[in-house]
Amino acid sequence: MSYAEDIAPIFKGWCVSCHQPGSQGYNASGFDLTSYDGLMKGTKFGPMVLPGQPDSSNLVVLIQGKAKLQMPYGHKPLPSCLQQNIWTWIFQGAKNN
Repeated sequence: MSYAEDIAPIFKGWCVSCHQPGSQGYNASGFDLTSYDGLMKGTKFGPMVLPGQPDSSNLVVLIQGKAKLQMPYGHKPLPSCLQQNIWTWIFQGAKNN
């Protein structure tokens, strides 16, 4: 999986409208999905991605609906194929490639 080709487009299409500076999701969490660095920085509550550990990564927990808060917030869940791409990318080390 490639961050630039496979993962960033998911965030751009589904997440960035809320998770960019000045938006509701960013204001609530400090999570900026406009860049790899923002993704890896995580939120004001802690990291969202643990490279090589998708099942322990908060990002995966939230998009799979395994927490009280589900992302994308107030919308249908990400299609399972996109969830799987994010899981696989994190499993492969969450590289900026």
